Amino acid sequence: MKNYKKSLLIFFLAFAHFIANAQSNHANALNEAKKAIAASNATYFAAIAKNDGSILNHYAEDACLLPPNSTILCGRAAMAKFFKDGYEKYGLRGGKFTTLNIYGDGVEYVTEEGLWESLDANGKLFDDGKFLVLWKKTKNGWKMYRDSFSTNRAQK
Repeated sequence: MKNYKKSLLIFFLAFAHFIANAQSNHANALNEAKKAIAASNATYFAAIAKNDGSILNHYAEDACLLPPNSTILCGRAAMAKFFKDGYEKYGLRGGKFTTLNIYGDGVEYVTEEGLWESLDANGKLFDDGKFLVLWKKTKNGWKMYRDSFSTNRAQK
């Protein structure tokens, strides 16, 4: 009976160690994802302001945009046109993201929830809203995989 209790105790200690390490690994992975997302968000609107297509570097190769009042836009050409139109037709030159939360384990995908603001060439706010972005870990780091956003403003 003593050997049984000893074996059971060893099993539970090993299991507890395994769980603690798994939680630590997930926490480290999630922190890595959060840092990558913050870095991407910090340069996102500067890439839009260049109007040279470099904004697509923030997105995975198989990414899609899910803009309001529009069909889903997948593929580099469709996304490039969307951002070009934002620059040329709507005057988008800058903006800001505010991350409210990041969900997930940081291993393969995480979801970012937040708020956005769009600024014109004079730095004036012309639109704002909320977003959910599904981020994907790729061979090139964390990239936006599905980008869904909507305005807080009433439709005109």
